[in-house]
Amino acid sequence: MATCTDSSLKQSIIYQVYNRNHNESGTFRELIEDLPRIKSLGVDIVYLLPIHPIGKKDKKGTLGCPYSISDYRAVNPEYGTLEDFVALIEAVHEWDMKIMIDVVYNHTSRDSYLLQHHPEWFYKNAEGEFANRVGDWSDITDFDYSQHESLWEELIDCLTYWAKLGVDGYRCDVASFVPVEFWLRARREVSKINPHFIWLAETVDKDFIRTIRSLGFSVHSDCEMYQAFDICYDYDVYEAFKSYLLGKSSLDLYIRRLQDQEVIYPGNYIKLRCLENHDQRRIASLVKTVEQLIMWTTFVYLQKGTTMIYAGQEAACKHTPSLFDVDKVDWSSYNKDGIADLMAKLARLKKDDVMRDGVYTIMSGNISDSVILKYETELKTRVAIFNFGLKDGELSVDIPDGIYENLVGHSSIVVRNGYLRLEGEPILIDVDNFKL
Repeated sequence: MATCTDSSLKQSIIYQVYNRNHNESGTFRELIEDLPRIKSLGVDIVYLLPIHPIGKKDKKGTLGCPYSISDYRAVNPEYGTLEDFVALIEAVHEWDMKIMIDVVYNHTSRDSYLLQHHPEWFYKNAEGEFANRVGDWSDITDFDYSQHESLWEELIDCLTYWAKLGVDGYRCDVASFVPVEFWLRARREVSKINPHFIWLAETVDKDFIRTIRSLGFSVHSDCEMYQAFDICYDYDVYEAFKSYLLGKSSLDLYIRRLQDQEVIYPGNYIKLRCLENHDQRRIASLVKTVEQLIMWTTFVYLQKGTTMIYAGQEAACKHTPSLFDVDKVDWSSYNKDGIADLMAKLARLKKDDVMRDGVYTIMSGNISDSVILKYETELKTRVAIFNFGLKDGELSVDIPDGIYENLVGHSSIVVRNGYLRLEGEPILIDVDNFKL
């Protein structure tokens, strides 16, 4: 784990925006107008999908994929000008938030500036053709990091360029495919500009790692990536989560995977916790009831790690916008069922010191499809209880008998003889240890 990682990132809320589909014009200027609402959700970091021009050769859809970048030093004219982007940076900072952009350094588009001017920097297949290592990424060409020091210098210079403009962090696309030594060097250089810069790695799941390695290519595990990054994706457990929602496996499997994270990663590890993103289905399309949507929304905020929400999640959107075409977020159901208000409340609760400093544990309850997570400090114990199966019953809890306020619900919680009654809403209890 990067030794300089700020532990308060465990309390941060990231808001993911795909500019093209976020608002009517899809521009930086219109996004500035939405910042007060975004801030009201308790957001700390505004994260933008790639802002750069998109390649045209072999493009996907009508407008192309934002991850097929033609020029790392320019902005996509769909979104506005460089001056517009700088105005957005300044506005985000005025609202006391930080701004993070996507870095796509595994590959470029097939007509990129770098491919045209430095073809020697790119991977070629056995036939000597420019190619990519993953078959369905048909609109891109991979870099070859193995031989050219000048490639490393150019890419790091691009990173320092955007940092000097005021960008506060990078979300690094398929970062596991890029040598960790490159990321370590990049971090050192960017830290000279901003020592508090945030580094988020899109790491990949174990099956993807196994597949790529079986093809003879290098790909890093999460453990390796924590050398250079503050936060890693939780794709190591995402499939177990999604499998449970689809009725293919038990909740206990997912919880065991989360428990494993506590021992296989560095002691100060931080995971990105999200229910949905631009690559995954909307959570509202995966759950069956509003009660379950509220339960999972609360869970993702109270888990150990940085919470990320994908724009539209607060409107309980079920449709995941296309990456390749104009496909606007449907804001007509904004704050449907109070989801936005709930998010703002949970963001405030996440800022409590116990969420940063508490010793974290997570376990399955004695009633099926229930989960108990806990944060403990000398002064306070915070206990969160989730009834994902929406079942009735008496749940065994390690909480002193008494009557407690449910910090996220609408009722008092009675603990008697070490049991409480499960409800159809999440339960969050704070126990003052100094009174025990």
